[in-house]
Amino acid sequence: MVKKLLLLLLLYSSCACAETIKTDVLVIGGSVSGVSAAIQCARSKVKTILLLPGEWMEDGMPAGNNFTIHTSRNLPSGLWGEFRERINEFYKATPGYDTAYNAPLTFERVAGTGILKKIADTVKNLTIKLNAPFTTIKKDGTGWEISITANGNTDIIKAKVLIDATEKGEVISKAGATLPPVFEIGKNTGELYRTSIATSDLLPNYYIPLQAVIIKDADNLLVTEKILPVSGNMEYLPVQLNLGQGAGTVAAYIAFFKTTTKNLRVRIIQQELLDFKGYLLPFADVKPGDRYIRAVQQIGATGLLKGIQKANDLLFMPNATVTTAEVKPVLTEIYTRAFLWFNKVNPGEKFTVANMVSFISEIRLMDPKNSYLTIQHDWKTKYQFNSDFDLNHPVTRMEFAVLINEYLNPFARTVDVTGNVVN
Repeated sequence: MVKKLLLLLLLYSSCACAETIKTDVLVIGGSVSGVSAAIQCARSKVKTILLLPGEWMEDGMPAGNNFTIHTSRNLPSGLWGEFRERINEFYKATPGYDTAYNAPLTFERVAGTGILKKIADTVKNLTIKLNAPFTTIKKDGTGWEISITANGNTDIIKAKVLIDATEKGEVISKAGATLPPVFEIGKNTGELYRTSIATSDLLPNYYIPLQAVIIKDADNLLVTEKILPVSGNMEYLPVQLNLGQGAGTVAAYIAFFKTTTKNLRVRIIQQELLDFKGYLLPFADVKPGDRYIRAVQQIGATGLLKGIQKANDLLFMPNATVTTAEVKPVLTEIYTRAFLWFNKVNPGEKFTVANMVSFISEIRLMDPKNSYLTIQHDWKTKYQFNSDFDLNHPVTRMEFAVLINEYLNPFARTVDVTGNVVN
């Protein structure tokens, strides 16, 4: 009897010491993509825990002390752009350090990990647990229940969404789910570019579609590091930061809207990413400070104006003229009235300002004269276009992107995770 009482007392003491913690998102893994995902989740105003088995990013960057990154110099997307800017600020007084806009980024390991820690420490809604390895994972409704060891105790974390940011996909394996395939650079097919949540200029220039971070056989389980084709290569750090930010945006959407990975609204997720200065497509010739970068990114993601590969860069070519052949297929896919308009107007090879004003009027059921007068008035004042307003002028890709984006907002049309338009 005494032994039984002692055993019950011990069990009670063990249970009493255990803590159950509830969070919206749990990120496991101290990789660069894991830190990035946790930062973005918290910035998107959902409660987030970043769980590391050891000290801060002890395995998050490859061995070595001094790093130089040559890639993504012209694509300072989101957290990668913020990291790059902070590194340059940190070293600006260092003799011989090049802080030019597109110079290779050189930094010491301690500076890189320290800057990421400083960013993470200033984000509300983010809790970082060091030296807290996980032991078990199991489903909890549509969410997850994870046991961790912290300060000699076994605690329970209940999360709506779980992100595996470990290099080997240890969380996915422990959860009994299927490890995802490694993302193949340059192998994107079909309309997946419409669902992009991360970009890179590692040749060939590419994007990572939303479905790449979703574990298909387990609800509300996402992945980052395991899908990257290379580990321990600092040239991938921009990709890691972009990928983590994209996955964090997806996780935040699931938690905020109390839904699952089976019910994702691609455009809402991408809008949030754009709000935090993320890129959807790697257009190297439209800089972050351009007043219309968002319109360019959104129109690019619809497929109306695709990028053009020139040497090592994917270019939007804002001053090039728009051809009817490139915009007709997508316009007729998105708008049911477009087919009638093309048959009636029969625009020439070059899509003109007159064609654009007429098409806007047709789709919005506006009086063409009013459309003409409004756009003419705003051409120089509101939009600050360099060219004069001329109906016979072949419209440029930038003019088309800005005006179609504002008047018709094709980016708002629903697409599924494969990039197909949902009518």
